[in-house]
Amino acid sequence: MIQGISGAVVVIIHYFPFMKKFIFLPVLVTVLISQLCVAQTAEPNPMKVWFDQPAKIWEEALPVGNGFLGAMVYGNPAEEHLQLNHTAFWAGGPYTNANPNGGPQALAEIRKMIDNGDYGAADKFANKNFIAEKLHGMPYQPVGDLRLSFEEHEAFNNLRRELDISRALATITYSSKGVRYTRTVFSSFADKLIIIRLTADQPGKISFTTSLSTEQKGTIKVSGENRLELSATGPDKNGLPGVIRVQTNVLISNEGGSIQSIGNRIQVKNANSVVIQVSMATNFRNYFTVTNDQVALANEALKKVQKKSYDALVSDHVQVYQKYFNRVAIDLGSSSSIQLPTNQRLEKFHAGKDPQLVSLYFQFGRYLLISSSQPGGQPANLQGIWNPHTDPPWGSKYTTNINLEMNYWPAELTNLSEMHQPLVQLVKELTVSGQATAKTLYGARGWVLHHNTDIWRMTGAIDGPWGLWPTGGAWLCQHLWERYLYSGDISFLKSIYPSLKGASIFFVDVLYKDPATGWWMVSPSASPENAHQGFSASAGTTMDNQLVFSLFHNTIKAAELLGVDTEFSNEIRNKLKDLPPMQIGKHDQLQEWLKDWDDPNDKHRHISHLWGLYPGNQISPYRTPELFEAAKTSLTYRGDVSTGWSMGWKVNCWARLLDGDHAYKLIMDQLSPYDDNKKAGGTYPNLFDAHPPFQIDGNFGCTAGIAEMLLQSHDGAIHLLPALPAAWKNGSIKGLKARGGFVINVRWESGRLKQLDIYSKLGGNCRVRTYEEVSLKGAEQSDHDSNQANQNPFFEVYKVKDPLVSKEASAGMPSLKKVYEYDLATVPGKSYSFTF
Repeated sequence: MIQGISGAVVVIIHYFPFMKKFIFLPVLVTVLISQLCVAQTAEPNPMKVWFDQPAKIWEEALPVGNGFLGAMVYGNPAEEHLQLNHTAFWAGGPYTNANPNGGPQALAEIRKMIDNGDYGAADKFANKNFIAEKLHGMPYQPVGDLRLSFEEHEAFNNLRRELDISRALATITYSSKGVRYTRTVFSSFADKLIIIRLTADQPGKISFTTSLSTEQKGTIKVSGENRLELSATGPDKNGLPGVIRVQTNVLISNEGGSIQSIGNRIQVKNANSVVIQVSMATNFRNYFTVTNDQVALANEALKKVQKKSYDALVSDHVQVYQKYFNRVAIDLGSSSSIQLPTNQRLEKFHAGKDPQLVSLYFQFGRYLLISSSQPGGQPANLQGIWNPHTDPPWGSKYTTNINLEMNYWPAELTNLSEMHQPLVQLVKELTVSGQATAKTLYGARGWVLHHNTDIWRMTGAIDGPWGLWPTGGAWLCQHLWERYLYSGDISFLKSIYPSLKGASIFFVDVLYKDPATGWWMVSPSASPENAHQGFSASAGTTMDNQLVFSLFHNTIKAAELLGVDTEFSNEIRNKLKDLPPMQIGKHDQLQEWLKDWDDPNDKHRHISHLWGLYPGNQISPYRTPELFEAAKTSLTYRGDVSTGWSMGWKVNCWARLLDGDHAYKLIMDQLSPYDDNKKAGGTYPNLFDAHPPFQIDGNFGCTAGIAEMLLQSHDGAIHLLPALPAAWKNGSIKGLKARGGFVINVRWESGRLKQLDIYSKLGGNCRVRTYEEVSLKGAEQSDHDSNQANQNPFFEVYKVKDPLVSKEASAGMPSLKKVYEYDLATVPGKSYSFTF
């Protein structure tokens, strides 16, 4: 009965976040009575990924993590398997990889080739003189595998394997020979341990053998009767010795029964319950030092909790996790599909209506970000924190021409700003390591980053001529600026200003005046991973122009706010005014390159030239309608179905194009079971994104996209329900953040706004944009058509040059819904509520 009441309370909080106090209690009583009457025949909590079978493959296992320690939980009754990761366990050691053949003379040579249209020669020259000679990044590594073997549990029934993302707990229950067994697994946010608890509904029924294994160079031993220890070293890579050492300790505590060591295993017999605590630590201190004592750290983590009860371990973990997770709640409607296992819901999603699967997928992305990116740890990599391979796809590194950035798109908007901290720290470190590369390859001051980095903060160009793309640092600086816009924290702005300034100094030094146009351009470069006429090398790509435009403007604004560097700001302005404008090509498209090379049949996964639409804010339906329509044309040409992360990017782009139904179509494509026989991405049974193979960025991209469909604040106002699809007729979302320090709750019925709550952290003008005329008491209606600037400085938009339009284009103007805008003066720390 207690559990039923708890479930009812969850239902009330989830579905009725906007109810007034005077109706809350009667409704609560009604729901409680209903809950008790059904005797818990229905699952009340929709925030669960669950299955009725054990995981057969890694992509069916359940991910748990605390930003430092990760595990994939398989849930097999006969042999529980936890695949283990530590965020700082990588191959190799400190290094730099800038090609020494580069420099001003080589730079001039390749620019000359590009100017002459000899792109094939430019690609070859770049490969020899700019791309790293040997070291192309170090791979992220698995630590090992923990297995619990249960004799005579091969025959089982009534299995349920679930991940409760509202509490960050994985639970496996099943019956065998008349006994009901329960396993609970979590990666503790409070204590930085992985905890496993085993119980049964009859005493003396828990018997198993515990073992550790690893593919790494290392040793495994038993310490005492109840402790296993794994000591391992990261592998060598491309001649670079592995120097990261990891220590894993497994401590087993039994209640009842017996425990003993047998070789390198530990056996428990006839216990009533068992708690297993797993600690992991490395000697990694920072990207140039590996002097931590991993053994002492792993021992200390266990020592700190030995007086804690299991209930306290769980309670502390859930409390820390829910501090983040509970900030946002979403309700897009309900359906009976919640009674099905998650893999079956995926299979049936296209055939029926399951809005709760979208809500679950949205919150699953937030769960993954909280679990893979915590302050003080490493940023989420290509696989977040979960990787079983010693030679993982793309090294499981940080790909900075889209994938790393996409991991953090949900951070501010979905109210997880703290999760941004590891990325911020990475940028600060790249600001230092990237200086040597800037000097070696370009003879420039400042710092540079190309399309990849790793735990050692390498910044050189890698892989091939497509890797000669020097604007990765500019993109990462956009994340620093966005975090300031959401928080308004001037001390934070001061701390990241050196990164903005250093990136800008680099481009002040290396921008190249195109002899044909007089524009300042990035040369050489590439449009990430795409090719024109079969070649990568190019100059003045649209994405580069957009990134430098944004970086320069943000640096100028930051300097103004901090009262510094007036002379340098003027130097930037002189370059800024002669950056190339965006162009509309002969196919009515937004050009990807300086020249009109676009092919309408190009279905490439990267849509780099649309950066100015999303995640940038240089393309607007209201300020730049021609560019807006051209971007829509380009996105239409590219098509919908692609790799998983590409579809995640497109969800956001269609949301920015204010087309909720098309954005929802992309979500449906993404929430399709991955099919080995198809080239396109999709979703694995455990809701991991399929590139394929698994890449976590698609999860984060879709989570950001769903939020972007419901709230946007990049274009001078807080736009409510900007891209609401017909499929989400009724719903609510609570706790999304807007720029300027506003936290927003909205509820809608039949597609119409019914409730708006605004919390103002910083105060100032709150401009609200809607598709319908509403009454906001205390607000003044503004004239949207007059383009009057929002007086709140966090909503400032930079003026974009008029586009150059091909004579062969028939570029049209978009058909837009009428919008209404309201200005509400707010006070710091005060909330404002409106019902319509």
